[in-house]
Amino acid sequence: MADWNEPRGTQQGFGASPRLNGELAGRAATYDLGLRRHMLSIYNYMASGVLLSGIVALLMARSGMVVTLMGSPLMWLFILSPLAIVLAMNFGQGRFSTPTLQAMFWGFAALMGVSLSTIFLVYTGASIAATFFATAGAFAGLSLYGYTTQRDLSGFGTFLVMGVIGLLIAMVLNIWLQSPGLHWAISFLGVLIFAGLTAYDTQRLKEQYAYVAGTEFARKAVVMGALTLYLDFINMFQFLLSFMGNRD
Repeated sequence: MADWNEPRGTQQGFGASPRLNGELAGRAATYDLGLRRHMLSIYNYMASGVLLSGIVALLMARSGMVVTLMGSPLMWLFILSPLAIVLAMNFGQGRFSTPTLQAMFWGFAALMGVSLSTIFLVYTGASIAATFFATAGAFAGLSLYGYTTQRDLSGFGTFLVMGVIGLLIAMVLNIWLQSPGLHWAISFLGVLIFAGLTAYDTQRLKEQYAYVAGTEFARKAVVMGALTLYLDFINMFQFLLSFMGNRD
């Protein structure tokens, strides 16, 4: 007959041993450390890309080269080249090496700087700077929300991508319509859509780490993640500039 009063020194709460709990805690701490380093690398690349674009844009504007390019068909090369690089990086990331993707990212950021230099012909430098810092603050807050929230934002992904497609169609239509009302509507929706994408993409990149950690693709994922957040930042900045920018 069993002695129900017999002490059972080896039994622990819920059947878990202290050693197992310690191992799980250690793995969780290692994972969190790796995740922080991964996301920090993405942010560093993204911020460096934005800084490079800003320096190129400022140099182009100060030197007067942007005025020369505006009257030249060569300007279309600088406008369309970044789009070509983005498409090549997204569709070829599996084939390209990490150094190749890195070089393409820096080339993209530099070409974007040339393209962005045209805003200095339209808006004052003070309003551009104010809009940039406002965008930086909004981006930081939205990205932090995407990183820390427990809410699943994946449901917004399809909706936001459809919104981007709708924006592109509306922008092309307004080239011919030249409607001020449609222009303001596009700018307003553009700010909202890319604000949402900032939070959504941050959460997606955070979750992606579980699949790329310890693999050869991890370094590529850093570059591609930086490209994604760069596009969110720059697009939000450009749409916000329509509201905050003071024209010369």
